[in-house]
Amino acid sequence: MKLFAQAIEEGRIILDLHARDMPTICRAVVNKMAEKGAIPAELSEKIIAALLAREEQTSTAIGHAVAIPHAYIEGCTEPVIAFVRLAKPVNLGAPDGIPTHFLYFLLGPPGSAEQHLDALANIARLMSGDEFRYDAGRAKNADELRQALDRFIESTTRKPVSIDRPAPELAYSGRPFGGLITDIQRRLPHYVSDFRDGLHPKCIGSTLFLFFACLAPTITFGGVMAVQTGGNIGVVEMLTATAICGMTYALFAGQPLNILGGTGPLLVFISVLYRLCVDMKIPFLQTYAWVGLWSAGMILVLVATDACCLMRYFTRFTDEIFAALISVIFIYEAIKSLTNTFRDLDVHKHHDTALLTLLLAMGTFYIAMSLSRMRKSRYMRSWFREFVADFGPTIAMAAMTLVAIWLNEVDLAILAAPDEYGTTSGRPWLVSIFDAPMWVRWGAAIPALLATLLIFLDQNITARIVNSSDHKLHKGAGYHLDLTVIGLMVGVCSMFGLPWVVAATVRSINHVRSLATSEEVTKSNSESRDRILHVRETRVTGFSIHLLMGCSLLMLPTIKTVPMAVLYGLFLFMGIVSMTGNQFFERLRLWAMDPALYPTTHYIRRVPLWVIHKFTLLQLVCLVALWTVKASAWAIAFPILIAVLVPVRLLADRFFEAQHLLALDAEEEPEEEETHWAA
Repeated sequence: MKLFAQAIEEGRIILDLHARDMPTICRAVVNKMAEKGAIPAELSEKIIAALLAREEQTSTAIGHAVAIPHAYIEGCTEPVIAFVRLAKPVNLGAPDGIPTHFLYFLLGPPGSAEQHLDALANIARLMSGDEFRYDAGRAKNADELRQALDRFIESTTRKPVSIDRPAPELAYSGRPFGGLITDIQRRLPHYVSDFRDGLHPKCIGSTLFLFFACLAPTITFGGVMAVQTGGNIGVVEMLTATAICGMTYALFAGQPLNILGGTGPLLVFISVLYRLCVDMKIPFLQTYAWVGLWSAGMILVLVATDACCLMRYFTRFTDEIFAALISVIFIYEAIKSLTNTFRDLDVHKHHDTALLTLLLAMGTFYIAMSLSRMRKSRYMRSWFREFVADFGPTIAMAAMTLVAIWLNEVDLAILAAPDEYGTTSGRPWLVSIFDAPMWVRWGAAIPALLATLLIFLDQNITARIVNSSDHKLHKGAGYHLDLTVIGLMVGVCSMFGLPWVVAATVRSINHVRSLATSEEVTKSNSESRDRILHVRETRVTGFSIHLLMGCSLLMLPTIKTVPMAVLYGLFLFMGIVSMTGNQFFERLRLWAMDPALYPTTHYIRRVPLWVIHKFTLLQLVCLVALWTVKASAWAIAFPILIAVLVPVRLLADRFFEAQHLLALDAEEEPEEEETHWAA
């Protein structure tokens, strides 16, 4: 690294060189080095000829979008390095076929090649770093390039995180509200950049995509909740709570990439609470308000005692199961809704309705998936590919909605929404909490315990998944601050009869991926997948998404023109996309794959195959157990079963060797012998 750092300090770098062939590149670099006194000016032509002669023998493009031209001739006094970043990548014949974007020139006297061996090893290590490639590709000057190098050195020398030595945000402070204070101190310096980083076209695509992606489940949950609560809490209340709480969270929470919304477990809890109130003949909204107030107080007690630090015992094992469950729920609900369209035909809805519903849903899914892959295409300019990929889901939704409007003679189910703003039952917004009997006010503390556990786990597991090392986030997490904001909003929502909202897993994962710059990773068997290089950590998108949801309350008649079929397709897209990067699904695919064609992942190279399958089977059993409980009459026990996953993982230490678990349950996926290129 020293030679590269020296090249940066001495100005032997060229950023955004406009060149389309090797002779132009070599001449620009050699002239630059002669100008800086790194090589004798009289040897310039001789060095250029030597570099080009070497290229004629074999291309020095080694892959990873990197080339290392080199020449060693008489007259050079010492080995030196120069760095070039091309304005546009050039195909220089790399073995992986990827155009070259970065070039490292190695020059020196005869016999100095051995001195460059360390430099070659460091360059290979440096360019295999996801974050450095991203930073180096966007550095505006030598200072930013040096900062990128310093960050890489710091990250590669950082000690690994373990349960015994947790990440800073999950370490006990030992004082009341110590974790909350630390979170504020950690996130406050980034507050301005949280808004500045949102000034990018990618954020516009993210906002539009997530607005529709969040609107559909919000209205769906609201409609179901209206049925389950006798109309006390419905679509308008769900939209209002999601919009207000989402904007508040985006402004004040520690991790603004989390997207708030209603979740299945919370829906189940509120439904069970309503049935309990009916059976006991006590007022539901007043009881609900007291349960919420007790829960808010308990949540703040958890914040004061740094309870979020318990999340250090949750590992990739738990995250993958929980994320898989939510992904499967989205896919299942989309397929179930489409199936019901064919099953529920009546005199007003014929087979043409069911067929068009299926075509619109699959069309939305196909267009969104196809356009999201556009960034890997060889056609069009890179900025256009990026634009189309970012706006793919929005384009798909708009296109299929126009098709539905064009085929207006077919009767289609549209988005269910009221025509004007107001509570679902016509009740006053503020709940009269003192109308509840005295025993209810105190007895509400019992169900509040379960509600608190549910909110704590639902919020923090999603936050853990969003804060995963694989997402390459830099600004730090804020578990205690996040939970504080959630707790306060639970109390406020309870007073107004609004549903509780927490970080929603699939919506949050899609939010992260919509703001990510990714690269395609190609395995040795030509299998490829996306890996995140950088995520724009901003509060702008989260605030804008929920602001648009609030504005949708003023445009309810317009929203009702969107067919439900389009939203089913979007549900399916979100479920499939959120499966990407989940190693559980990758390992599950191995069961149906020819062992000779297994990908060369780190765990396959380090762990016996039968151990991998046993670990995957354990996760699958846990996933099936979660699904079974969720679909049963005991669905209210769902959060308890999630918490049980922690001791299950701890018990796995007795049945798996430590080095095998280290590979299968690693917090961060290690670098592999892969081919990368930025997208």
